[in-house]
Amino acid sequence: MEFLILPDCAAAQPFARAAAGPGTRSVAHASGRPWLVGRWEDEECVLVDGGRNRLALLGPTRADTGPLARLLDNSRAPHDLDSLARSLPGSFHLAASFDGRTRTQGSLSTARHVFHARIGGVTVAADSPSGLTALMETRLHEETLALQLLLPVPWPLSGRPVWTGVETLGVGCWLDVRPDGDAREVTWWTPPEPDTPVARAADAIRDALVDSVAVRADHQDVISADLSGGLDSTSLCFLADATDARLLTHHWEPMDRANADTRWARRAADLMPDAGHRFATAADGPVWYEAAPDRDGASDDVEGPLVWTRNRAHTESLARTVRDAGATRHLIGVGGDELFGISPQFGWSLIRSDPLRGIRTMRRFRSVNRWPLGATLRSLADRTSFADTMARAAQGIDAPPAPRFTPPLGWGRGDPRMPEWATRDAVATVRRLLNETAAHRPRPLHPDRLQHQTLEVTVTSGHAARQLNRSLRPLGVTFETPFLDDRVIDAALSVRVADRVVPGHYKPVLTTALRTTVPDAVLNRRDKGAFGQEAYEGLYRNRERLAELCDALRLADLGLVDAGALRAALYRPTPDTRALSPFENTLACETWLRSPSAVAPLAASPAGGPR
Repeated sequence: MEFLILPDCAAAQPFARAAAGPGTRSVAHASGRPWLVGRWEDEECVLVDGGRNRLALLGPTRADTGPLARLLDNSRAPHDLDSLARSLPGSFHLAASFDGRTRTQGSLSTARHVFHARIGGVTVAADSPSGLTALMETRLHEETLALQLLLPVPWPLSGRPVWTGVETLGVGCWLDVRPDGDAREVTWWTPPEPDTPVARAADAIRDALVDSVAVRADHQDVISADLSGGLDSTSLCFLADATDARLLTHHWEPMDRANADTRWARRAADLMPDAGHRFATAADGPVWYEAAPDRDGASDDVEGPLVWTRNRAHTESLARTVRDAGATRHLIGVGGDELFGISPQFGWSLIRSDPLRGIRTMRRFRSVNRWPLGATLRSLADRTSFADTMARAAQGIDAPPAPRFTPPLGWGRGDPRMPEWATRDAVATVRRLLNETAAHRPRPLHPDRLQHQTLEVTVTSGHAARQLNRSLRPLGVTFETPFLDDRVIDAALSVRVADRVVPGHYKPVLTTALRTTVPDAVLNRRDKGAFGQEAYEGLYRNRERLAELCDALRLADLGLVDAGALRAALYRPTPDTRALSPFENTLACETWLRSPSAVAPLAASPAGGPR
C-alpha cells in the first residue's frame, strides 16, 4: 500500500498526474478533484460516501459502511470523527474529505504514520516519505543521520525523517488541510490517566486484542504468526487460531540451550492441533548481521536506516517462507514488552501513586537488580523536568557507559550515548540538536514518567515496524503488530500503576486479560528468553564482511564515523551484550547509505520546474 492525500484545490492536481502509473488508483473529493492517489488492494480500503463528506480507512480494520455513511452525512466538521477513530479495531490510516477540508491520521504507535510536505504552495500528505520526495527537491539531512548513531534517540527527536522538507505528525494528532492547501496539526487523543483497576481494564484489553487479530484474519485463507515461545507472540497465535483463517506458525530454535523458548513453543503447538507448525533450527536460516540477499527489491530501506538491521536477512528469509505458504500477513508480538513489561520508570511512578506498595516493591527491585541504596534513592527522588533531562543527556553523550547496575535517572530509557567510533563533529552535532530541543522546553507525552516512557517505547517500536514493512513490500508480506493498535494501547495505558507489577508474576496485566482466552499452560510462564548467543555468533561469523565496509565507509565520507575506530571495535571482544547495540545503529545507517533510496530524489516538480 502507498498513497498520497491531496488538498481540494487546482494547485494540487499536477501531483495526481505525476503520481499516476500502472496500477494506480484514485478517489476524488466531492468536487471531482483528486483526493487519494496510490496503490492498494480492495480488502485494504473501506470507502464511504456521505454526500459532501467522504471517508477512507486504509489498512486492516472492520467497519459497517451503512452507519458510517449516516455518521458522515450528519457530521459538520472533521472533529466529529474523533469518537469513530477511538472505536475502530485494527491498524489503519483514516482519511476524510469534508467539503474540501481534509483530515488525515495514522496510528498512535506510528506503525501507520502520516508524512507531509509543502510542495508547490500546498500541503501534500503521504503514508511514506518516498511518496513526497518523488515530487519535490530534497536532500539528505545529515544532522538527522548523525542523530541515528545515538543510542537511544530520545523522543521527540526519534523518528525524524532523513530528508529535508519532510515533516511528520505528532503522536495523537491529525493533519488538517484547508482547501487553499494550508495545514495545521490537531490533537485528537491524549494518553489516559493510569487509574483503572486491572480487573476492569482486563476486558477492554482482551476485546481489543481479539478484534485486532480478527481483522488481520478477515479475507485471509491463511494467516501466519511467530510462535517464539514467548508470552506475547504465543498469545497472538491462540487468538489467530480462533479465527476462520488457517493458522501457520513459525518457530526458530534459539542457539542457547538454556533458552526455554522452544520447549514452551512446542507445548503451545500441541494445544493448537488444527494449526500448521514449522520448527526450524538456527542452521536453517541466516544468522544475525548476515548480509541480506539482494533480490526481490526487499533490501531497499525507502524511509531511512532500518532500526531492526542485525537480523534483516533472517526476517527476509521468513517473509519468503510465509509468502510461499500462501500467507500475506504474519503476526509478531512486538508491542507486548513495551505495554506490559517492566519499565525502568515503574518505581518512580509507583512511589507517587501508592507509596507503601512502592516502598515494598522497590526493595525487591533493588535486590534483584543489585542497585546501590544511594543511587536508588536519588532515582526515586529525582524531580528533573523533561527538558532538563534532555539537556543533561546532551552533556554526557560521549561519556563512558553508565555502570551496569544503575537505576534510571530522569525521564529517559537510559543515558543516551554516541558510539566510541563517532567523530567529534558527529558528537558536537548531536549535542547541539539535544540542547536546541531542550531549549524549546518540549512537553513529555504524559506528565507521569511511566506513561511517558511506555508510550515512547511503543512509538519507537511502531516506527521500526513501519520501516520493516516498507522494505518488505516487494515480497507481498506484511508483519502485523496487533499489540501496537490504538485500542490496545489506550486500554493498556489506562491500568493503574500498582497493578502492573505483581511479585512472582510475569506480565500480570496481560495474563489477567487473556486468562479466559489463552490456556493457563501458556500464561503461567514467568521468564523470557535471551538471544545473546545469536548476537555474538552473528557478529563473529560476519566480522570480516563488516570490517570490509570500513574500507569505503559512507559514514566516514560524511565525517560522522572514524572507520579505523569502528574496525578496531569489531575485533575487540566484549562480555556485555549491551556493547553490541551501537553496532546495530551504525550498520543500519551504513546499509541505508548504500541502498537505492539513499540517493537524494531530486525530482522535477509536477509543474515542470527545474531539478
